[in-house]
Amino acid sequence: MLRYLTAGESHGKYLVGILEGMIAGLTIDTELVNRELSRRQAGYGRSPRMKIESDRIEILSGIRKSESIGGPIALLIKNRAERMEQLPSFTSPRPGHADLAGALKYNRRDLRDILERASARETACRVAVGSIARQLLREFKIELISHVVNIAGIKADTRGLSFTAIKSRVLRSKLNCGDQKAQAAMIAEIDKAGKEGDTVGGIFEVIIRGLPPGLGSYVHCDRKIDNRLAGAISSIQSIKAVEFGLGFSVSGKRGSEVHDEIFYKKGKGFYRHSNNAGGIEGGMTNGEDIVLRAAVKPISTLRRPLRSVDIVSKKPSRARFERADICVVPSAGVIGEAVAAFEIANLMLEKFGGDSLEEMKRNYQGYIKQISK
Repeated sequence: MLRYLTAGESHGKYLVGILEGMIAGLTIDTELVNRELSRRQAGYGRSPRMKIESDRIEILSGIRKSESIGGPIALLIKNRAERMEQLPSFTSPRPGHADLAGALKYNRRDLRDILERASARETACRVAVGSIARQLLREFKIELISHVVNIAGIKADTRGLSFTAIKSRVLRSKLNCGDQKAQAAMIAEIDKAGKEGDTVGGIFEVIIRGLPPGLGSYVHCDRKIDNRLAGAISSIQSIKAVEFGLGFSVSGKRGSEVHDEIFYKKGKGFYRHSNNAGGIEGGMTNGEDIVLRAAVKPISTLRRPLRSVDIVSKKPSRARFERADICVVPSAGVIGEAVAAFEIANLMLEKFGGDSLEEMKRNYQGYIKQISK
């Protein structure tokens, strides 16, 4: 139902996105999009470029009088840093980056041609698209938040905190972290890595609440919601692993410790006392919050470059250093929210259909009435 396409390079003139399939009648607040773009650029450990760029969205089509009209929505973000044509060529690929594999695949001898599109700068468009998707979700009282739960092995403790409490703490945090004590240690580790010319990774968690049961399907693998979300999250640059609920830790537990017992109460319906499944069973939402985590590797551009090989001369060299971040885990979480919002919005449209917001809401309300019996 929904699909999007992005275009543009890190230091190109523009970033461009096209969102196709959005229903008519949805009020679009461009300032909410801009706010999400600002969140993506924030976070302790980001590069100086974040002070140069101040991303703002320009909507070129698909919106009239702040309302979607059913056609493709074209989005434009202007780049303000150096232009790609003015930047130097380089031939020493960075370990961990797309440089070498991309050069071999596309038969390029200037790694600048690979770097510019492979850069995570592209995700600005994905955040803009995801922000529009989450404005649709807001019509159904579906909310998302991300927060940092680990940086460089330092773990945040947010056990027992509600969605609202985590959100409140995160919005006041330099690292989108709900644990102030852990955050202080994380910042110290980021500073240490920066002084040593190194980088650090970590883990972010995305929580999605307000979902009805039954999004996704068990009947085909490509319709499973965990398949859709895992694919979307793992497509973000630097993501190396995704887990839901208890995730990898289920391998060391018994079934009685893992599975969420089912209860029923008139007026409330079916519910659980635990959410070890992370809100997903059999490829479908089960009515509980979706909880997923993603591991973000340390950025591959190091101020003290690793050993490499010049792709032209084939002689040993040091990888090129480009102005880069020390830590991007908070920003990766914001991007995770965006791509998750897009997938959930898509599943909502697939489930409840319609060409207008009013039609979709009627279908949704009929389904909620059906499952409440």
